[in-house]
Amino acid sequence: MKVVILGGYGVFGGNLARLLMRDGHEVVIAGRNPAKGAALAAELRVSAIAVDRNDDLSALWAANPDAVVDAAGPFHAYGDDPYRLPRACIAAGVSYLDLADDAAFCAGISALDDAARAAGVFALSGMSSVPAISSAALQAMAGEADEIALISSAILPGNRAARGTSVIASILHQCGTDRQMPRAGETVTYRSWSRPARFDLGQDIRRRGWMIGVPDQALFTKAFGARTVEFRAGMELGLMNQGLAILSWLRGKLRFGMPRWFVRLMEWLAQMLAPFGTDVGGMSVAVVARHGAVRRRDTWRMVVRGGEGPYIPAVPARAVLRDAGKVTPGARPAVAEVPLADVENAMKDLAVTTERLSEDITPLFPGFLGADFAALPAEVQAGHEVYGPFKMAGRVKVSRGSGLWPRLIAFLFRFPPASDDVPVTVTMTPQDGGELWERRFGRSRFQSFLKVQNGQMTERFGPLTFTLGLHVADGKLHYPVQKGQLGPIPLPRFMLPVSEAQEFASDGKFRFDVALRAPLTGGLMVHYQGWLVPSGLGDGEE
Repeated sequence: MKVVILGGYGVFGGNLARLLMRDGHEVVIAGRNPAKGAALAAELRVSAIAVDRNDDLSALWAANPDAVVDAAGPFHAYGDDPYRLPRACIAAGVSYLDLADDAAFCAGISALDDAARAAGVFALSGMSSVPAISSAALQAMAGEADEIALISSAILPGNRAARGTSVIASILHQCGTDRQMPRAGETVTYRSWSRPARFDLGQDIRRRGWMIGVPDQALFTKAFGARTVEFRAGMELGLMNQGLAILSWLRGKLRFGMPRWFVRLMEWLAQMLAPFGTDVGGMSVAVVARHGAVRRRDTWRMVVRGGEGPYIPAVPARAVLRDAGKVTPGARPAVAEVPLADVENAMKDLAVTTERLSEDITPLFPGFLGADFAALPAEVQAGHEVYGPFKMAGRVKVSRGSGLWPRLIAFLFRFPPASDDVPVTVTMTPQDGGELWERRFGRSRFQSFLKVQNGQMTERFGPLTFTLGLHVADGKLHYPVQKGQLGPIPLPRFMLPVSEAQEFASDGKFRFDVALRAPLTGGLMVHYQGWLVPSGLGDGEE
């Protein structure tokens, strides 16, 4: 098969050329820089042509390709007519693939679907680590799941692995900009390169990743029915990660652009740091889903050694072109386009190891309460069967106490102001073996973290941690405060707040009634009572 690779002298394009040559394809290196193309072509003993995707494409058609792969990028910068090349390929009866990681570009190629079907060719966007490999892993792990609560993926390259200009430009382009992702069944906005999390790749490799935007967030809700889709990336060197985190914060505040000179400066700095770290990188794809009555977390993870990480984005295209005849004509993002077995077979000649892990999940409250959990009303049980980010919404009445001391404590804890009727949401997110509860009363927000420690349920508000006598009585769930500590220092009983909190059900709704009284005086700090239902089910009306 004759394959023209646009951007074939770049890091990813060059690696794809090498892989395709191993498979016996005839490869043509193409791009705007004839000198770079000729140099790699001479090294690989293939031909090269000069082609600009935005200019005359006659040299491309003169090469008479069976398929064209765009490995150039950055795809976010393709201008007013981003699909000029795939549209031209379809018109010429030539199949097209690209290694795009830009969400808008990848999703938008579906506009060419009718034309590609009519021409009997395929145009697949995102034939790269995302969404092609990530969706292949998901399809293998959760294809038969009844409900997917969370998809969490990460790419964590080694610092000594080669990185191209377009990759650096793509990261910097979105760093600090607002991105959207599905979370608990709704679309939320976050700042790119924020909200770090730690990932275990196995083989004693643990690294941190920061939230960024990739096609997965835009595509996997529809493709897999996932309620929450997260994606993170991270550098091996902490200096680079923290530098990007600071840049993200500054850009989020000041909203400045990303000039070309700055991209070049960052590329130079990355080259200066290239000797540090290792040549080992990896990828993790995890899915938390319900399979009948079982909640389970499945993880596919990959470790790449020997500096061969930059080969991975080329693997899906290699897998497809090994048997292009079985690809259904049409234009679409590469979601579950390549089976995971084909992806892994296409990596067998690389320094890659993969593994799959599976563990059953018991949500926090059912696990702690045991058999007593079954004595709760179904509505209360549903509100605590949390195995992925879960949001409930409803209405609440809030009362506030008088007196300087109770008011001061309520202010410090950011408890909501008094209101006869205000919308309320509670988002519960499994995290570090516990649950993060984010409460919003109108415009007021406060949060706490619940976790079982030493056999007891605890709730942490900043530096304060309280031990709760969580128990079921009379079909209600009660939350009395038993002990407390400030950091590691235990609090005497007279310094503890009094909690009169309970959850119950009536009229088919999850109900709550919470009164918190100040230590020392016993004066009321806040009293809120109302109802909740899973978000999207009758929000705001009773």
